[in-house]
Amino acid sequence: MDKVKLNNAIGFGLIFLILFIWMQLNKPSKDQIAIEKRKQDSIASLQTAKTSSTEAIGKDVANLPNSNTQVDSAAQQKLASTLGSFSVSGTGTNQVISLENNLMKVDFSSKGGVVSKVELKKYFKISQDSTTKKEVKTPLLLLEDSKNIFSYNLPITDALNKIVKTSDLYFQPQISGKKVVFRAYAGEGKYIEQIYELKDDSYGLQYQVNTAGLGPIWDPSKKSFDLYWENWLDKIEKNSSYERNYSTVYFKSVEDNPDYCSCTKSEKETIQKPVKWISNSNQFFNSSLIAKNSFKSISAETEVLPVGSPDLKRIKSTIQFENPNPNSQSYQMDFYIGPNEFNTLKAYGNSFEDVISFGSSIFGTINRWVMHPIFVLLLKLLGSAGFSILVLTLVVKLVLLPLTYKMMFSQAKMASLKPYIAKIKEKHPDDTQAQQVETMSIYREYGVNPLGGCLPLVIQMPIWLALYRFFPAAIEFRQQPFLWATDLSSYDTIYNFAHTIPMYGDHVSLFSLLWMISTLAYSYYTMKDNEMMGQNAQMMKVMQYAMPVVFVVFFNNFASGLSCYLVFSNLLNITQNLAIKNFFIDHDKIRNMLEVNKSKPKKKSSFQDRLEAAMKEQQKKAAEKNLKNKK
Repeated sequence: MDKVKLNNAIGFGLIFLILFIWMQLNKPSKDQIAIEKRKQDSIASLQTAKTSSTEAIGKDVANLPNSNTQVDSAAQQKLASTLGSFSVSGTGTNQVISLENNLMKVDFSSKGGVVSKVELKKYFKISQDSTTKKEVKTPLLLLEDSKNIFSYNLPITDALNKIVKTSDLYFQPQISGKKVVFRAYAGEGKYIEQIYELKDDSYGLQYQVNTAGLGPIWDPSKKSFDLYWENWLDKIEKNSSYERNYSTVYFKSVEDNPDYCSCTKSEKETIQKPVKWISNSNQFFNSSLIAKNSFKSISAETEVLPVGSPDLKRIKSTIQFENPNPNSQSYQMDFYIGPNEFNTLKAYGNSFEDVISFGSSIFGTINRWVMHPIFVLLLKLLGSAGFSILVLTLVVKLVLLPLTYKMMFSQAKMASLKPYIAKIKEKHPDDTQAQQVETMSIYREYGVNPLGGCLPLVIQMPIWLALYRFFPAAIEFRQQPFLWATDLSSYDTIYNFAHTIPMYGDHVSLFSLLWMISTLAYSYYTMKDNEMMGQNAQMMKVMQYAMPVVFVVFFNNFASGLSCYLVFSNLLNITQNLAIKNFFIDHDKIRNMLEVNKSKPKKKSSFQDRLEAAMKEQQKKAAEKNLKNKK
């Protein structure tokens, strides 16, 4: 019996020992205890806040049914688990606060403490009624899409996955004049706040983000945090297909020139070095964050949406902020939300004006520092964008007048040799190779450069290409009427089709038709005085006449300001050339000059030697081929 008791005592002792060891092994750590305590504190704070709010509106929490109390308790538990210490800011009522100046009205949402809508007072959105085809004017809004996201990801230790998104928090607003402070609490003395201030005569918000007292709950392994910004770019312009190709995300690192993601395809760019600003830009408007110092890094991505989508593109950006001291850290920025006005953007410095898609390299330089200042001056003096285009065309023609005169003079010299060229054709009616060799010999003998009329055209090409980018990018043309055109930044319309014609569109642009007619007239005028040699001469003539007919399909959807400029340019070209030919070129003097050149000793250049040798070799091969065919 004593042995049995002893065995029982040993057995119970072993059981107690095993239980004690098991309890010690599964005892929560100090960190787990601290996290659980913060959760319970968060729940208690929520319950206190709920009780205070309920008492304020005269309701008795004690009279609520037990089932509701259980549901509230479960919701509070889930909220505390998800948001951790920030769960005290996880409930509330979304409030809309507005700041306004003479240029814009900005609406804010207290949930997330974000800009929810911006109305630009000086500008309007123009759309076309699908049934009547009439233009409809509505207020121009930016950042108003409910799908937009502007949320900081805070590394909080007691939150789910150690991340709190500020878009889940209800910020408490405080308004003072044209300044609003949004603050989300994580307990006493612990908060993140966003401060917005709007100045008069400005499209920029002074924007500041502060963290205070967050050290105890901040993940110590994280010395930074991210802002996730998702912006759905709305269709603002009537010609949305054109607008699509001028909308993207721009950014500038501290060390490098501004860069951007592709405008025509989906693309992602990551900059792992300090960045000065990032901009989500439509054709004529942008929303941008400009750091006072710099952002740590950024990742920017554009997604081109289908043509039938109500939006143009979806832009996703992740902006990283250094945060060495979460107990007391401040970040100052400018939040620009407004038009792509060159001087306004330039005032921010750091090449912010490059958001305007004037082009890069020499084309952008011509547009930014030559064309744009001239046009702005003309617009101030004349008050009409259409007449300013006309005068701008005149200015460009005057600048290029020396080149044009040189081209016309070269063409006049070649025209003086037409009788000699005609004799060569008679001598070799079926041998184009022989015609080319002897024609080049005639040109060299009389000192005529057949490329002399082409070189000025080549020199003018950068200006033409620059203007191609200038008219769709300069906001000064936007919604400016001229003659029948209602908006020089978009296509003009004289007739609407019931259905869309592939590539051409659903309308007829009169400026594009006038461009085609004037280009055909100019081609006829220039080609009748120019003698083209060789087997490709006829093909060149066909291309000269076919080109405007083909390109009118594309010009039908171009900015009418560009088509208007090209029409003026063609008319001025014809007038200018007639004036130079009839009043400034002495054909008798040219013929005498050619005779003098003929009598001078000739020295062939290496290029002429190679060209002549190549033509003779080609002529020899053609003769051998003809001989072989005859056999």
